[in-house]
Amino acid sequence: MNRELRDLLLNSRRLVVLTGAGVSTLSGIRDFRGRNGVYNEPWHGYQVEEILSIDCFDRDPALFYEWAKEFVYRLEDFEPSAAHLALARLERAGILKSLYTQNIDLLHTKAGSRRVFELHGSPANHRCRRCGATRSYGEVAPLVRAGEVPRCPCGGVFKPDIVFYGENLDGTLLERGWEEFRNADAALVMGSSLTVHPAAGLPEQTARAGGKLVIVNDRPTPLDRCAALHFDDLAEFAALTEEILDSAAEES
Repeated sequence: MNRELRDLLLNSRRLVVLTGAGVSTLSGIRDFRGRNGVYNEPWHGYQVEEILSIDCFDRDPALFYEWAKEFVYRLEDFEPSAAHLALARLERAGILKSLYTQNIDLLHTKAGSRRVFELHGSPANHRCRRCGATRSYGEVAPLVRAGEVPRCPCGGVFKPDIVFYGENLDGTLLERGWEEFRNADAALVMGSSLTVHPAAGLPEQTARAGGKLVIVNDRPTPLDRCAALHFDDLAEFAALTEEILDSAAEES
């Protein structure tokens, strides 16, 4: 057992977490910027960043939905990984106070985490670009998988509540994140390259304020120099976390 990690987790009173796409690779979902990331190759001649831009969506929503049919609208095919489950257990143990994620796959909630803040939005809800009417993922996903563009009775197109390129993150949510990470005594980063801002800047707030930073990622990040602890393997880290929690439960 890693004694340093055990002491950090069990002594923390304000632990916050930032997760990225790497966490969900353990569930079989491709990440965006990793070795096999979806950004590494064009899709039918289009760069994924272009497909995920709001201008492209408004111009040709069918392009987004054709791409997203496999990448976004089969979420029910995936189950939470050991990493998702370990974080949910940290929350139940009263150690983890808030979880901020860059992911849009809903797996943290599926794993049982309750204090989840989705920085890049979520496909759980869809909103009409014309009248603002809403539809759930469950209503829209079957249409998309059938090759349809989900349309509102008013004639508008439903767009998932995902933050596209060209759109701003929720300012209130981001401000809350700055405050929580700034006031945290420890921050845990899991599966994020820490290259997509402004979300990537959150853990730095903890380090600057004197809190401890733990990074779990299989590739270097810009904040590695600030980390009190660094782990390369997400699955091993999840198992270690479970071991620490089991040991603490036995001692209590």
